[in-house]
Amino acid sequence: MIKMLVVNIPPELEEDLIDYLLSLESVTGFTSYETRGHGSDVTLSIAEQVSGRRKRLQFELLIEGEEIQSLLDGLSTEVGKDIAYWEQVIDNIGHIG
Repeated sequence: MIKMLVVNIPPELEEDLIDYLLSLESVTGFTSYETRGHGSDVTLSIAEQVSGRRKRLQFELLIEGEEIQSLLDGLSTEVGKDIAYWEQVIDNIGHIG
């Protein structure tokens, strides 16, 4: 079953996560973009407290469900900490054109 794995990281981990994802045969591509985190369950710097948001980067990749745990197992050793993730089941996938 194909799933979308969403990985949300602090900006300073960007290059390490890209290198890690590109090293995995199970990952054939991914999308990344800047995002902002809001909430009360995170530690914010003074500047983040003033602005009310935290800079983050989000990566989305389509991957076989049984490959996800192996990928997640390597995140702390190959990339770092303060990483959030979630999985979403993909019901349909295709290309037009």
